[in-house]
Amino acid sequence: MSPADESAESVTIDILRGSATEEELAALIAVVGEAYATEAAEAVAPDDTSRSAWSLTQRNLRAPLRSELGWGRFSG
Repeated sequence: MSPADESAESVTIDILRGSATEEELAALIAVVGEAYATEAAEAVAPDDTSRSAWSLTQRNLRAPLRSELGWGRFSG
């Protein structure tokens, strides 16, 4: 991570019990960071949205008629 990335997303880790050494905190940050990066990489939706032959041959459905307009505008 570059310093710009660190300032954009700040995370606070609070030690509730015991006393963690700097090496233990570094290991924790490395493991959690790697798990987050892996999950973020796998959470991307696939870009290949293929349409079936059926949907390609069918025209789009018409939008529903708007009943609030009424028929008055056709009176001439």
